[in-house]
Amino acid sequence: MDYLLGEDWEITPAGGATGKAYFAKHHEQRLFLKRNSSPFLAVLSAEGIVPKLVWTKRLENGDVITAQQWKSGRELESHEMGQERVAKLLKKIHDSEPLLGMLRRLGKAPAYPARILGKLEGSLDPDIAAMPAVREAKIFLQKEVGNVVMSEQVVCHGDVNHNNWLLGEDSRLYLIDWDGAMVGDPAIDLGMLLYWYIPEQDWEDWLRRYGTVLSPELKLRMKWYAAAQAIDSIQWHKDRSRFEEMNKWADFLSGLL
Repeated sequence: MDYLLGEDWEITPAGGATGKAYFAKHHEQRLFLKRNSSPFLAVLSAEGIVPKLVWTKRLENGDVITAQQWKSGRELESHEMGQERVAKLLKKIHDSEPLLGMLRRLGKAPAYPARILGKLEGSLDPDIAAMPAVREAKIFLQKEVGNVVMSEQVVCHGDVNHNNWLLGEDSRLYLIDWDGAMVGDPAIDLGMLLYWYIPEQDWEDWLRRYGTVLSPELKLRMKWYAAAQAIDSIQWHKDRSRFEEMNKWADFLSGLL
């Protein structure tokens, strides 16, 4: 990174699960750098979903570095996830034909429920599979998988945690960290967002702002995907010895069921 930008730049790791992201600062110039990000980033930038892409450069070793504007701002707070601008931005993402077209060109296969369930069942270690909440959730997933009908395919973010929503100082809202992007049912994003952040009595109002209605069919789809994501998160945190987070997801799954 120093070779790419010059010694005058101050470069620090940005954290994250992949370790491929960096902050770069030189006087008033600020950039967010990422190594080997997907070509999908360019479309996200053009759609205004993420901060503007400034440049892309290929290194001699084949790595590709992307630089985005480093937006001054803050993450959304949990209680802000009920705001209309969150619903509107998520709807914009789900309705975007350019985003969907790019993911399809990149070879992303749709995340059908049966495929999600099969992958999930093959990924669990015996300790996780034996947890009471996980056992109960697997029974629910297996029973209902044939009733979860994906009526439309959209681009889903896959991790709509409040930490991934960036509110710039200019009041622009962005959804960042697209490493888990997929083609699937919009209920994948809607379920996790509503179950985590929105009281159930407010679901209808939130979904009205998003642009849909709370039908029994949508409710089932949201619950199914949220349960599958919760089990996956329990295993993910266990694999990394993050037992406090693992237990939080186990509690969430118990409450969901």
